[in-house]
Amino acid sequence: MHIAVTGSIATDHLTVFPGRFADQLIPGQLDHVSLSFLADTLEVRRGGVAANIAVGLARLGLRPLLVGAAGKDFDDYDAWLQKNGVDSRAVRISETLHTARFMCTTDADHNQIATFYAGAMAEARHITIASLDEHAGPPELVVIAPNDPEAMLRHTAECREIGLPFAADPSQQLARLDREETRSLVEGAEYLFTNEYEAALLRERTGWTDAQVLARCGTWVTTRGADGVTVLSESGPELRVGAVPTTEAHDPTGVGDAFRAGFLAGAAWRLPPQNAVQLGCALATSVLESVGPQEYEIDPVVLLRRIDDTYGRSAASGVEPFLTDLRRRFPTEPGRDAE
Repeated sequence: MHIAVTGSIATDHLTVFPGRFADQLIPGQLDHVSLSFLADTLEVRRGGVAANIAVGLARLGLRPLLVGAAGKDFDDYDAWLQKNGVDSRAVRISETLHTARFMCTTDADHNQIATFYAGAMAEARHITIASLDEHAGPPELVVIAPNDPEAMLRHTAECREIGLPFAADPSQQLARLDREETRSLVEGAEYLFTNEYEAALLRERTGWTDAQVLARCGTWVTTRGADGVTVLSESGPELRVGAVPTTEAHDPTGVGDAFRAGFLAGAAWRLPPQNAVQLGCALATSVLESVGPQEYEIDPVVLLRRIDDTYGRSAASGVEPFLTDLRRRFPTEPGRDAE
């Protein structure tokens, strides 16, 4: 399956606060908060939701088309993406603005406080879905990930007009969208991705019940952190899949993006939804165990073993042919290049 991933491309500036944010919040004073956190570490990493998802797809052997806007400082990042299997020919380069910045602090409970500077991402609204044919032919699925809000609305409308299947992933941008805009992003989506909080926010923004949301999209996938994933659809019962456990959690940044990449790879391989979710959960845990959203490597043998250990042999057998093929294609360095 040829997948185009639209959305943000950014540089992540990741800091760690050794305490708990909750301990710094004083009841009755939350309407005028003024806080500063002394961070112990700083990591500067490549990121952005669309880029993270695209790298995850490439790690699993697909050749995704990355669609977004980056700045005049993008050359090194671009070269790295291409080296790691991402087709970046559809990225628009701004002549005046820098690539977006994601500045995030994580506390001891893995809660996060972040600020996002859009920069060149604002120019994504000038990219058309129809123009993607020039780069790699028409995509079979377009992922509408967090991006310039006008770009998200434009891409969604174009997919409906052209008849291209699309996945809606409004995520962080729900805070910027009004009722009609949020409804527009959901209407007609083949897949809808949210985390648990975003699911509640989506209900509030749209004014729709779960049944009304499902009447307008194919499959609604909600990640719940350590509690795993819930999948809802009109055509079948609720599906619940537990997370892949770990004792080596280091950084939650990009974990949701990795899940989406694993799930979408499973969909591209025509796996049943349960197997696609299990693959997504295994990839998400791999990212949780590294620092930065794109720094992990994939060892197909280890990934398969994790699925087997968590979900059983029957679950592993569904994805085994694809991971075996991945190992055959990249026998010496399955993650290609994590440097």
